Amino acid sequence: MAEAFKLEQVASSEWLLPRQGEMRVPGRIFADATTIDQLRADVGQEKEWNALRQLRDVACLPGIVSAALALPDIHPGYGFPIGGVGAFDLEEGVAVVGGVGFDINCGVRLLATPLDREAIEKDLPALADGLYESVPAGLGSEGKLRLSVSEIDELLVQGARYVVERGYGTEEDLERIEEGGTIQGADPRTVSKLAKQRQFGQVGTLGSGNHYLEVQVVDKVLDSEAAPVYGLSEGQVVVSIHTGSRALGHQIGQDYLKTMEGASRRYAIPVRERELVCAPIRSPEGKAYLSAVACGSNCAFANRQAVAHLVRGTLVRLFGLRPEDVRTVYDIGHNNAKVERHTVDGETRDLLVHRKGSTRAFGPGREESPEPYRAVGHPTLVGGTMGTVSYVLRGTSLGMERAFASGIHGAGRALSRKKAADKFWGEEVRKDLAERGIVLRAHSLRGVAEEAPGAYKDVERVVQAVADAGINRPVARLRPLAVVKG
Repeated sequence: MAEAFKLEQVASSEWLLPRQGEMRVPGRIFADATTIDQLRADVGQEKEWNALRQLRDVACLPGIVSAALALPDIHPGYGFPIGGVGAFDLEEGVAVVGGVGFDINCGVRLLATPLDREAIEKDLPALADGLYESVPAGLGSEGKLRLSVSEIDELLVQGARYVVERGYGTEEDLERIEEGGTIQGADPRTVSKLAKQRQFGQVGTLGSGNHYLEVQVVDKVLDSEAAPVYGLSEGQVVVSIHTGSRALGHQIGQDYLKTMEGASRRYAIPVRERELVCAPIRSPEGKAYLSAVACGSNCAFANRQAVAHLVRGTLVRLFGLRPEDVRTVYDIGHNNAKVERHTVDGETRDLLVHRKGSTRAFGPGREESPEPYRAVGHPTLVGGTMGTVSYVLRGTSLGMERAFASGIHGAGRALSRKKAADKFWGEEVRKDLAERGIVLRAHSLRGVAEEAPGAYKDVERVVQAVADAGINRPVARLRPLAVVKG
């Protein structure tokens, strides 16, 4: 028999899942009616993976504050729904493995160039080939930066700075990365030897799955105040890099599932789904996990920094640019757990904010944003699909009040990878993209099928929902020209 989830619409793109049973707080969903109908349909079909059930389960966790949140790219994940946000009191709350997931600090970097579409149009195949050859991609891919255990430890502490000091980029890059590319509190001793060994050759690699390199054109400026601040203009060529902490982050997740399973029993915390195993934030297990997450986050920042350096080198070689002409707009992650200061019910307090498939979206005035961006808020980078569009957004004051300064990270899956691979053929997807003028280079046609545009929600509708809710504001729309997939 299907569970009952009574959702109340409180605004045009905001819905409430009232407290019931063991829920400590309500659920709050920012989404349009189409998304809500699909969530209800999943409940009615009694699907084992059910995002509403997962949202309810998150709302039952100890120390959660205000509400368990979901954004319009919501779909089922491991424990937390993807597109989910949970903020926890530091004394009473918990650190949750499912609130971060296995691709720790997976995120996006956006590079801006001085080129326009006409300048690269005839060279698009050569550019796609150059990126395909210079940036290692695919399952188990390895790069040229080979590290020892001691060097890995340094990287886990320093993050992007570690690779910049070895010639992979500049100080100016670091100024345009979330947290300057280094999360504090990272202790390599909290990361297993196996996790480190799996990362020896993977810094500066793209990986597989939904990770990508995409050459894009700024198709339309939607916010004439913020776009010039970010250095974006219509017709401009940009490059998006989507990847994370690779094998190291995945191993951290696997390792701490076991650790937190024991901790959940030790602290008598009910576990409603395996990936919701957790420990009190102040406990030894909680502290160790958050330190390991910081290490994974720093690994991801270093990885995107190294990939960006390789992309920059390709653009310099092919188009005669200077390295400084290829500028980092911003780099931000969307699988994290970090302590941040937020105002709840008129009280400003430090909270541990888990974002699973959700990005930080600080609006105007936050000192954490790079100084040039503070007046408008920092950019957030939203991936669509390789056949549609992506977006640059920014946070708002309302989003800081209502959503713990969180934003969407992408379109959100409509089909699982298995269902997508059963429905689409990689070669057909490639041909369809070519007919639309999009050049594709991929290491796996099955991977292309899994990531077919039809496997995802309509990103335009997802973006419109957060804009209608007032929590994120569109700045620019980006259209793909060339794509490199693992």
